[in-house]
Amino acid sequence: MTDKIPVIIDCDPGLDDAVALLMAGRNENIDIKAVTVVAGNQTLEKVGNNALRILEYGGIHVPVSFGFEKPMVRKLNIAAEVHGEDGLYGAKIPKSTMKPSDIHAIDLMAKILKESDRKITFIPIGPLTNIAMFLRRYPELKDKIERIVLMGGAINGGNMTSSAEFNIYVDPEAADIVFRSKVPITMCGLDVTHKAIVFKEEIEKIKSIDNKIGKLVGETLENLSKYHVEDGIEGCYLHDPVAIACVINPSIVKTMPLKVDIELQGKYTRGATVGNFGRRFNHNPNADVAFDIDRESFVQELIESMKRYR
Repeated sequence: MTDKIPVIIDCDPGLDDAVALLMAGRNENIDIKAVTVVAGNQTLEKVGNNALRILEYGGIHVPVSFGFEKPMVRKLNIAAEVHGEDGLYGAKIPKSTMKPSDIHAIDLMAKILKESDRKITFIPIGPLTNIAMFLRRYPELKDKIERIVLMGGAINGGNMTSSAEFNIYVDPEAADIVFRSKVPITMCGLDVTHKAIVFKEEIEKIKSIDNKIGKLVGETLENLSKYHVEDGIEGCYLHDPVAIACVINPSIVKTMPLKVDIELQGKYTRGATVGNFGRRFNHNPNADVAFDIDRESFVQELIESMKRYR
């Protein structure tokens, strides 16, 4: 199809990143030009290796490039308590024979944008370090970005702290650069991803799909469910795939234009994405912030994506 949306997925796999990559890998609406990797859920070496393993296991043949191994100015925080010491909770995926690109992630982004006759959509689903550094290094290419559809942020309470979501908390300075960039942004934060619940019976349905990817994704969701027991749900929130689904079908989420600022200094609010609702403060919105999702359509798209693997 000539009308596929060309995308670069920037990620830090990560259990839900793995699901997002596999959801994108067989979709008819998007054309993955590259997968770039940033430190976040685990160290760069681990998440980079995970990206290669996932893509090879899914037969998704795209360039892969490693980016930054730490945030712009801060020490790296990882999420081993959610994703395990290897970043994939010990998922039984073979070692990859794929090799990453020998050029840095932001240089690969630049190469793709320079060579493309169409604008490229960026889908960052980890900390925004790579995206911010790309914007700083190649400001002349900013206009070749169609839109940044990111998973990150939370207007109404975080998951890393009471006010901040993990991806933004890890590198708030990078997020600040991105949100000030004037590139069109769709923010799929916790306000919408906490409504993207995959329930236990739906996880069982995915596990029953007759291919190795369905089984892997079902087991991955089961592992995520263990972390979400204390949230009082029988299933799991599925954060990163929401950004993929939003690119595949923008009508699946409902958004509101907001002026979003990133808190860099607060003792209790570092990394908070502050949405200004009041008319007096909401001049010049810089993001379309997602607040609702058609959950049933989202889960159905996830299931259909896994069925496309053989």
